[in-house]
Amino acid sequence: MSQVFEGYERQYCELSANLSRKCTSASAADGELKKQRISEIKVGIDEAESLIRKMDMEARSLQPNVKAVLLAKLREYKSDLNNLKSEVKRLSLGNVAARDELLESGMADTLTASADQRTRLVTSTGRLNHSGERIKESRRTMLETEELGVSILQDLHQQRQSLLHTNNTLHGVDDNIGKSKRILTAMSQRMNRNKWIIGSIIAVLIIAVGLILYFKLK
Repeated sequence: MSQVFEGYERQYCELSANLSRKCTSASAADGELKKQRISEIKVGIDEAESLIRKMDMEARSLQPNVKAVLLAKLREYKSDLNNLKSEVKRLSLGNVAARDELLESGMADTLTASADQRTRLVTSTGRLNHSGERIKESRRTMLETEELGVSILQDLHQQRQSLLHTNNTLHGVDDNIGKSKRILTAMSQRMNRNKWIIGSIIAVLIIAVGLILYFKLK
């Protein structure tokens, strides 16, 4: 998840909790003190709106799977801010009759509902944060799997190169064996010719010796 978004989110949650406390305080105040509280709340609401706009811009600049999670959070924050605006609008009605009318129409129920909604908002934020962590973990696993696949491909490429080198070496050995066989064949043929030549020479010498002995003894 974006660290920039998380920074804006922390600021908004702190500001929203502070505004809720000020609304409760303003509802119990009267006169100038109440006007001062309402003025402070309006300034805080402007700041909250600015933070929501910044979170919206940051969320829309991220990847689709992360963006969907963050925009779901923003919808909860916008709903919370609208409730705060409604409370301020009711608090701004200055006379007792208006306050009584609002109370009769369910002002207390609205404040209770807003508190319940903030509780749900915190719970939803926790769930969304957990979902974001699962998304980051899945992404990290995917990257690790991709790195493993690249490593396997590199190993296979190296093995292929080794096999090609071995194949070339075997071809070289076959060529050398063929040459050696041809040399041995030539040597064998030469030795056979030499044997015939030597045999012929010996036969001639034997015949010559025999003739010499024959003529001497005759």
